[in-house]
Amino acid sequence: MAKRFERKKKREIKIPSTLPLLPLREMVVFPHMIIPLFVGREKSLKSLDEAMLHGRLILLVAQRAGNIERPTPGDIFDIGTVAEILQLLKLPDGTTKILVEGISRAKVVRYLLQEKFFQVRIERAEEAILKTVEMEGLMRSVTSQFEDYVRLNRKVPPETLMSVINVEEPGRLADTIAAHLTLKTKDKQVILEALDPRERLERLAQILNRENEILGIEKRIRERVKKQMTTTQKEYYLSEQLKAIQKEMGRKGEVVSEVEELKGKIKKARMTKEAQEKALKEVDRLFQMPSMSAEAAVIRNYVDWLISLPWAVETKDKLDIKEAERILEEDHYDLKKPKERLLEYLAVRKLVEKMKGPILCFVGPPGSGKTSLARSIARALGRNFVRMSLGGVRDEAEIRGHRRTYIGALPGRIMQAMKKAKSKNPVFLLDEIDKIGKDFRGDPAAALLEVLDPEENKAFSDHYLEVDFDLSKVLFITTANIRDFIHPTLLDRMEILDFPGYTQEEKLKIAEKFLVPKQLKAHGITEKNLTFSPASILRIINRYTMEAGVRNLEREIEAICRKVAKEVARKGKGFRLRVGRKAIERYLGPPRYRPEEALEKKEIGVATGLIIGPAGGELATIEATVMSGKGEREGLILTGRLREVMQESARAALSYIRSRAESLGIASDFYKNVDLHIHVPKGAIPKDGPSAGITMAVALASALTKRRVKNNVAMTGEITLRGRVLEIGGVKEKILAAHRANIPTIIIPKENEKDLVEIPSNIKRRIKFVMVENMDEVLKVALEEKRVQ
Repeated sequence: MAKRFERKKKREIKIPSTLPLLPLREMVVFPHMIIPLFVGREKSLKSLDEAMLHGRLILLVAQRAGNIERPTPGDIFDIGTVAEILQLLKLPDGTTKILVEGISRAKVVRYLLQEKFFQVRIERAEEAILKTVEMEGLMRSVTSQFEDYVRLNRKVPPETLMSVINVEEPGRLADTIAAHLTLKTKDKQVILEALDPRERLERLAQILNRENEILGIEKRIRERVKKQMTTTQKEYYLSEQLKAIQKEMGRKGEVVSEVEELKGKIKKARMTKEAQEKALKEVDRLFQMPSMSAEAAVIRNYVDWLISLPWAVETKDKLDIKEAERILEEDHYDLKKPKERLLEYLAVRKLVEKMKGPILCFVGPPGSGKTSLARSIARALGRNFVRMSLGGVRDEAEIRGHRRTYIGALPGRIMQAMKKAKSKNPVFLLDEIDKIGKDFRGDPAAALLEVLDPEENKAFSDHYLEVDFDLSKVLFITTANIRDFIHPTLLDRMEILDFPGYTQEEKLKIAEKFLVPKQLKAHGITEKNLTFSPASILRIINRYTMEAGVRNLEREIEAICRKVAKEVARKGKGFRLRVGRKAIERYLGPPRYRPEEALEKKEIGVATGLIIGPAGGELATIEATVMSGKGEREGLILTGRLREVMQESARAALSYIRSRAESLGIASDFYKNVDLHIHVPKGAIPKDGPSAGITMAVALASALTKRRVKNNVAMTGEITLRGRVLEIGGVKEKILAAHRANIPTIIIPKENEKDLVEIPSNIKRRIKFVMVENMDEVLKVALEEKRVQ
């Protein structure tokens, strides 16, 4: 027999068919709930104002996603709860606090208003409260599950059970329990949308069963962790007792023995006072820790690093200047300036016992002997040698290490290299310093400032070690290909030694004296098996390599040695070969490069410049042409991948030509009716720098005046708006490029006359150098007098 129960109400509330709607984020309100809400969104505040004006009733509906700031009808569920606003309080920060009581479920039939606030037509969901024997059993089952939930979940107060046990209506029981569960909005909405009390209880039973299972697993995990912690504490207590027993019995346990061993190593390492105190302090901490703890492993690793560094280990320098000179000459050809600098260092070191190590920077193209000379310097001094590549380094921590708070932290690469060097005064090569990167992890170049400053590196502090280490006795040598790419502050701390490119004659001698014997030995053959004629080596230099150094030259000689080694292995050690000029193609294939040559004939608008490229000095044929037009891009078109500085040089050249139009015999308003185009061939290669300024000015002047440019003249120099020719860099490399192309006349700035000291005398005899101070002198030498009609 079913019984009908009616809810006792203090007063009858009539619910209208239209109500303002308040969307809720991450919350579902059930009937019979009294709950405070904080309202801050503009639409929601207007919905409250509307509700307060018309019966204090409002429809509370959850959003489908809580992160939506301005929900549309599609973002809001269809079923919510009609609630009465019991209290309303406006807060100073602009939000409003309300206390609401849920009355009944309602379904949104249609949205009437959306712009200012949500006004909806609703359909109230009435439910008959029937109680059968089956319903009674379902209610008891759900109540029992909720009791288990309260027992397992510490967040729900036990007093909640009393309010649930006294509820007799099935639907209200489900709502009351669901309101106290820690569920996702989606799960609570499922219960709210179950209009039939039986269905609602069944869904709630499923959810409670799942939640109780999860809570049971969490409880077992907590108990297991607690048990493990208890075991660890017990082990620590027992280990302390064991130490005390061993002390009383006069025995040394394993831990005591390890600690004594570490203390002995610390004393033997002869650290600084600061480092020794730090190491002993860490050893004492290690003694007090369980040997299996993670912190003990971190401390042991830190102490091992301190012990392994060469705090007081120092190699004795060889101060025999003649012997050092012999070793340097034996390993390298030419390179007079770097060799002279090392011998000067040895001489001062011989006279002054205590001396700070110099910071040298070798700057030159690839393959010019920078890295190998650093090794030779270490051999000449009798010091250990370590090398560290800086190419692509972007993280400051690679230089100064990570702090010990990080898992897997290590010292920086500077201290790792010092450990590898096994002495405190090695020759330390920092390779490719011009290729250091920079990103959000810091600037490695800034971290190197302390390393490469003789006044500061005597107390270099690594983030991992946190103690000062003396780097003042290290001979730091850095290498770079392009000086302009080195950090300016670093550049200021280093002594620059230029490694210019080699001439053909120098490359020939290097190949005969060093490269060929080295490769013969490396491939297990002798001079009886293979010899090179000078003509064959020159053929390789001119037609198979395009470089300022000798790296590719050595690679080509190596290729020939491999092929000859194969023949020796096949035919026996009696096999002999003399490689002549004509035999090169048989071993290396067709020529890969065309030698740089002067222009075949004099042309209008084509001038030969001298620039610095990836392989050192190069010839650059700069072309200029005049076209009828309307002054596109300010009358100047630039092509050939010219970067900012070179583009500015071109504009400065054009401005100079315009300012001297009358004296050059050009109409003063020529630029209004023509477009000028400057092109530098080899368009795939980026080009930059100011030294092509006078060449572009000559090409423009030639194109506008119809005067041919002499094809036996090359030039380099920066131009100003007033026509002054300024000093440039890389003079030796550019002159070598002109010499390779057999150009007899070179125009260079007057201020670069001092650089001719470095040019070999045999090249000076073959080339006429024209020193200029302004563009008028350049045009007089470079252009023919006669105009072409």
